[in-house]
Amino acid sequence: MSASTEIPRLQLTPAMQRLPIVGIVIGVAATALGFATDIQRAALDLMICGFYAVSVGVLAMFFLSTQRLSSAKWSASIRRIPEALTRVVPAGILLLAIVAVAFHNIWPWMDPAHANPEQWANIKDGFKLENGVIAHAGREVYLAPAFVYARMIICAVLWLAFTFWFRKTSANADASKQAGRAAHSKLNKIGGAFAVLFAFSFTAVAFDFIVSLTPDWFTTMYAVFVFAGSFALSIATIALTLVLLIKHGKLGPNARTQFHEPLHTLGTFLLAFSTFWAYIWTCQYLLIWYGNIPEEVKFYLPRSNSTWLWIFLANVFINWIIPFFTLLPRTSKRSLKIMQAMCTLVICGHWLDMWLLVMPSKERFHDHLPLGPVEIGMAAGVIGLVALIIMRGLAKLPLVPTHDPVIEHRRQIAAHGH
Repeated sequence: MSASTEIPRLQLTPAMQRLPIVGIVIGVAATALGFATDIQRAALDLMICGFYAVSVGVLAMFFLSTQRLSSAKWSASIRRIPEALTRVVPAGILLLAIVAVAFHNIWPWMDPAHANPEQWANIKDGFKLENGVIAHAGREVYLAPAFVYARMIICAVLWLAFTFWFRKTSANADASKQAGRAAHSKLNKIGGAFAVLFAFSFTAVAFDFIVSLTPDWFTTMYAVFVFAGSFALSIATIALTLVLLIKHGKLGPNARTQFHEPLHTLGTFLLAFSTFWAYIWTCQYLLIWYGNIPEEVKFYLPRSNSTWLWIFLANVFINWIIPFFTLLPRTSKRSLKIMQAMCTLVICGHWLDMWLLVMPSKERFHDHLPLGPVEIGMAAGVIGLVALIIMRGLAKLPLVPTHDPVIEHRRQIAAHGH
């Protein structure tokens, strides 16, 4: 095997970047149209795009953490793909920051009437009744604007720091075999630390940006639900990137054989977490439906009325039923065509899932679907932005780590025929 085959590099061409750039241009035009016609709706769409991009990058970092903590060997050769995905985090944070600073009136807790902890001082047990709904003083304190923004900033800084630290350590490992061994241990520590912080930070961000759109609604399963969908999205993006690199010969002439194990495992991951997403979706829905508590059912009432019901059900069909039955056979997970189709479906499906989480939170949208050229254009824009960042990230380093101890060990075994 030649050195060029062992250490392939991605050479970016204008043709490769053309489609993502077209998507970005469409997204910018759609964003301008949205803010010119309906500011609140466009701000919500922009928040969806920001959260979507952040989810791709942060969950890619979480994927890397799980691989380090489990001492997984199968993913060593594709590590550069999730590393490239983590480069999307700054762009996603920038979009969310624009919404948080310039269009913060989309959140009810920005209303001074919702941020007055003193009004709770003499309320027995911290509860009071507002418009027939029980409210709790803890929410008023938790959703105080200064506290919310502090959490947002802390989470953003943590994510930026850890993703940069991981990528820099991984890049330094390519210098020599000794550097590779030293970095291997350091990457394990970074991954372990991030996994702990991720659990708290992602929960906080999911509640602060999305749940707080409906501050008097509450569920303990929400963060797990958003995590399951976001992880499926990130896995689909990693798998689709691998498929495209193999199809276009960027990983060498024998890539189909060399990367069949990672591709199959990613297909299994996608099947598993699509099912996990559906499991949490079902559990949350059934528990709220059975309990029939006014404070809880208000989330599902607008999403299951005659206007939204078809898209509410289509969400489950797209994000679970089709991927589940398609990816069950072993051969499907090793087929480039099938994996490309299913990954694309899940990537688009989880944009729809996030849109469904956000838009019905506003009462003005309960009787009609705010889904049109603006939403489709902005979705195309964020997907194009993510694709362009990933491609440019992959071009910065060898597509396969040069001196990773796991890869070196596998090469020695292959060379000696054992």
